[in-house]
Amino acid sequence: MDKSKPKAAQDLTAQMETTMQELNKKFQAMSDQIVTRLEEMGMRINDLEKNVADLMQQAGMDECQVAEEIDPERQ
Repeated sequence: MDKSKPKAAQDLTAQMETTMQELNKKFQAMSDQIVTRLEEMGMRINDLEKNVADLMQQAGMDECQVAEEIDPERQ
């Protein structure tokens, strides 16, 4: 039996483990970026909703009036 085969198998296993660790790090970094961007988008949406509500209040409208104007049969 050739003794290089077990060594080659060990080398391949080590190489695969290294590759998998690198992929895991890259995946985690991408996942973190996505979560951060989603959180930023959520904050922007909340700010936008607040700004729209403020503008509606300045215009003398409330949410019920706007809903009626959009869908008069909604009551």
